[in-house]
Amino acid sequence: MSAENTRGSVVLLHGHGRTRHSMRKLEQACRRAGYRSFALGYNGHGKMETILAGLHGPITAIERDTDGPIHFITHSLGGLVARAYIAKHRPERLGRVVMLAPPNKGSELADLLSRLRLDHIVLGHSRRFLTLGRTPEHERVLGVVDYDLGIVAGTRAIAPLFSRLILPTPNDGKVSVAATRVWGMKDFAVLPVPHMLMPWEGRVIAHCLQFLERGDFGKGEPQAA
Repeated sequence: MSAENTRGSVVLLHGHGRTRHSMRKLEQACRRAGYRSFALGYNGHGKMETILAGLHGPITAIERDTDGPIHFITHSLGGLVARAYIAKHRPERLGRVVMLAPPNKGSELADLLSRLRLDHIVLGHSRRFLTLGRTPEHERVLGVVDYDLGIVAGTRAIAPLFSRLILPTPNDGKVSVAATRVWGMKDFAVLPVPHMLMPWEGRVIAHCLQFLERGDFGKGEPQAA
């Protein structure tokens, strides 16, 4: 891989139950903005240590074969995967991180699945990181946020009545706005976007690119990409 004419590389990590293709529009937007972008896949049902082991080779190769900072853009569970990866295998040239609807404090929806004893089937091993009652051991795996992190939370649900019954408001249908926050984040934005559509929405993509460029979301509304 040639590193010429690049502003750095962006690693994109999808959410639970999705594939790397769900980050395709963001991946393309990053390339148009001058970054080398790599949407990587992982098994969201797997153990965190297995997920990290599978990502380590590709991310190490990206860092070895390209110049400039290594940024991350994540969706949902991908935010927790990025936190765990950085805690264990922090890139030497770590750049900025943008998380879209990350369940940093867990998800009330995951707790509901746990009460219904469906969490193992629906969430797999990831349930240990997605429930609100995360153990201190699992918190240590995620590490502390000591890097430039911007978070975008959503406030529109595809099934608003259902989401109001099980989630604190405001929420995006799967994660409450309050649950996305984490100590150490640098900036925070809230947009009227549903959880599943975050990686595809123009305003969200514009916020991602602005944070990679400036390290904040700014006071104004970034132009849609």
